[in-house]
This record gives sequence, C-alpha cells and structure tokens, in this order.
Amino acid sequence: MKNKSPLFWLSAVLVCFGLYVAGWVHGTYFELVWPFGDRHADQTTVGSDSHDDHAGHNHDDHGHEADAHDDHAELATGDFLELSEAAKKNLGLTEAYLQPIALQSYQHTISVPAIVVDRPGRTRLPISATMTGIVTHIHAVSGEAVEPGDLILEMRLTHEDLVTAQKDYLQSLGDRDIELKEIERIEGAANSGAISNKTLLDRQYSRDKLDSLLRSQRESLRLHGLTEVQIAKIESDRRLLAEMKVYAPGPDEHTEEEHDSGVVHSVASHRSKTKHTLVLQDIQVQKGQSVNAGETLCILADYEELLIEGQAFETEAGMIAKAKSAGWPLSSVVGAGADVERIENLSLSWLNNEIDPATRTFKFFVTLNNEMLDDLRNSSGQRHVAWKYRVGQRMQLGVPVAQWVDQIVLPIDAVVRDGVESFVFQQNGDRFNRIAVHEKHRDQSHVVIENDGAIFPGDVVALRGAHQMQMAIKSKSGAAVDPHAGHSH
Repeated sequence: MKNKSPLFWLSAVLVCFGLYVAGWVHGTYFELVWPFGDRHADQTTVGSDSHDDHAGHNHDDHGHEADAHDDHAELATGDFLELSEAAKKNLGLTEAYLQPIALQSYQHTISVPAIVVDRPGRTRLPISATMTGIVTHIHAVSGEAVEPGDLILEMRLTHEDLVTAQKDYLQSLGDRDIELKEIERIEGAANSGAISNKTLLDRQYSRDKLDSLLRSQRESLRLHGLTEVQIAKIESDRRLLAEMKVYAPGPDEHTEEEHDSGVVHSVASHRSKTKHTLVLQDIQVQKGQSVNAGETLCILADYEELLIEGQAFETEAGMIAKAKSAGWPLSSVVGAGADVERIENLSLSWLNNEIDPATRTFKFFVTLNNEMLDDLRNSSGQRHVAWKYRVGQRMQLGVPVAQWVDQIVLPIDAVVRDGVESFVFQQNGDRFNRIAVHEKHRDQSHVVIENDGAIFPGDVVALRGAHQMQMAIKSKSGAAVDPHAGHSH
C-alpha cells in the first residue's frame, strides 16, 4: 500500500468524528424525544379509553333518559288510558256498554235511500156523503184524534128519491100488517068451514107478494146508503129517517150483516171491536152546507202502520229479491249525528215489478209499525196525538246481501280510525288498553273486526266513546288532535 498523504488521514479522522457525533445526537434524541412520544401515545390511548368510558357513561345516561322518554311516550301516545268512575259516566260507559266480545252472525248490507209513504187504500180514509142532505152538526175538527165509532157529523136528509123510497117502504109495511091481521081473522073461520079455503089462500098470496115487495124496497134503501141498522129503525119506529149520523169507520172491519149483504159502507153506527186511533186530517164541509151524494165530507188518516219506500238502483234489484226470498230482516237508519236512530227487524213487504224509465230506480216496500209519542186533550176535550214516524220522512234502508257467521261485530262507536289505523279500547280494571285492529267491513252502525288475535272473544271492550278516548290520549301526548278523527263523512 502506498503511503497516504497527511490530508487523506485528516479527512478520514474528520469523517469518523462526524459519524460519532451524529450517532450520539441520534441516540440522545430518541432517548429524549421518543419516550415522550411513547408517553404521549400512552396518554392518548388512555384518553381514548377514558373518553370511551365517559361516552359509554353518557350513552347509558341517554339510554336511561330514552327509556324514561319511551315510558312517558307509552303513557301519552295511546297504549292505555286510565279512566275514573266520573270519566266513565261522562263517556256513557255503563255496564251495558262494557260487555265481553262474543262471536255472532253479521249480515253484509247495502244502504238504499228511502222515504216513508202511505199504505195505499189504508192510510187515508175518505168519507163521502151517501145521500143528499144538509150538514146540521160537526162534532170533530181537523187534527183531532178519533176512534172507530166516534161521531163526526150529522146531516138532515133532503134527497127526494130517498124520501120516496122510505115512504113506499113504510106503506108496504102497513099493507103487510093489514094482511097479517086479516089472515089471522079468517084463518079460524076457514078451518071451521064457515068460509072457503080459497079466501084464506088469496090473503096468504097477498101477504107473500108484500114480503117480496118489502125485500126489494129494503135493497133499494141499501143502495141509497142506509145500513141494516137504519132500515131496522125505520121498520120499528115506522117513521121516515130524517137525519144521518156519520161515524168514524173501523179500518177493514165490517159488521156481519155487511159481509152477508156484500155491501160495505163508509157510514157506520157501530163501534169497532178493536181500539184504533185515527186522525181527522181534513174536514171539507161546514155547518149548514148542502152536500150531494158522493161528495167528500172528510178525510181520516190511519198512521199506526205505514210503508217505507226503498229506491234502489236497477243493478241492485237482484240482491233485494234475494233478501226477500231468504226472509232476511232489514234495518233502517233515521236522522243524523247525535239524533240517529236504528230500526231493526223490518219486514220486506213487496217488490215493484217495474223500473222507473226516467230515474232507472227500482222500488220496494217495507212495513213500518208506528209509535205514538204524545196523546193529550185540550181544555175543550179535543184529543190530539203525535206519531213518531211521518209520511215524507227520509230514511236509509239497510238491505242484507250476504250473511257471515262467527264474526267479531262491534258498534261503530267502539272503533276509532286514526289515519290508516283503527283502534278499540280493551278494559283492564280502570285502565283501557288501546289495541290496533283490522277492519274487515264497516257500515253505518257496525264494524266487523278481523279475528286475528288482536282481541279475543271474551275480552271486554268499550262499546262507545272510542273517539273521545282517542282524543284524550292525543291531548296527553301533545299531538295535534283532529276533531274529525274516527268519523266518517
């Protein structure tokens, strides 16, 4: 190896020294800096753990608050509602409206508009004058209630033909009396042979001819409008009938003599066997007025039984005919809102055989038994009555078109709608749990609930007041209350 120059060795020494210094500085830096970095890393890790612990603590605290909030929400938003006895009374939740659920049959119905109408030939009873005369007394006024057999008015007869017919009848009665006496006188002499039997036979033939004449005259008096009672009175008193009394007739009730004779009169002197209340709807004559035979004297009305005229569409005629053949009872809804009333077990009377060409509606008729609401007499002794159902009153008929068995059927006031949900309130002591249910069908008065386990037969539910309880729950929860929730318009 060649000898190196001093400059080379000096450079080598300086390089080694520089490396040594660099190593010392590097070691010192890591001793001083990296431990701090490790401690910072450790502190950072611990801080994270501490933060996590605090976060977990806060999370737990928030969880407890959430649980408390959930409990508060459960009480407020409608899982249950506690009612005092006073609140139950305010809602009308008496024992009758807190009943266990029972499976029952339900008739699926269609709603048909209807109107109350007369029974043709039965509700309105016009009374006409059967003879010419002058009105002498009026015993009843328009609007007054009468019963069959009550006296309505009196007339003095002025019909010339009737007077002549009565006079001829009285004359024939007198002639017959004379013949009877003559037969009685000569009958003993003829038997003893004092006179011939031919004389007795002639008198008997004359008597038979008078009997035949009397029968024909009696029928003539019937045709003039006299009843058997009036004719018998003429025969017994031997006086012309000068006046006629008009009585309220009994609906479809006639005396035996009228059935036997085949003649039915609107003037009757007998009282009906069945108590019946009629209303003198209109009296069309006045005292002193002269009336002719056939002229209307007054109109009586019998409101004890009316008809409901249903007006269905042409396409519904087949369903209504099916209900008639099956014998299903109908129902009717009267009024609206708080005054609504439901009439059950109505009988479908008959169906119209024609369809209105203008409206394309099909009419059918239901029997409606009326109910008397008021029966009072005024200071003059006049009787006035008020009936519950009136001719011209509007209704809605429920016509059954199908029958479902073993269904949960609740009144419409027991189920409240809130948006897309429907709820009932199940009783548990003073607490009423709000239960979500599925509606299978709803009509104007009932709701059919799906038997899917939400509620069970035997559960006690509130049969009314569901809408008010829902509003109370919403009010407690602070939610906006829709006053129309649960109501169908």
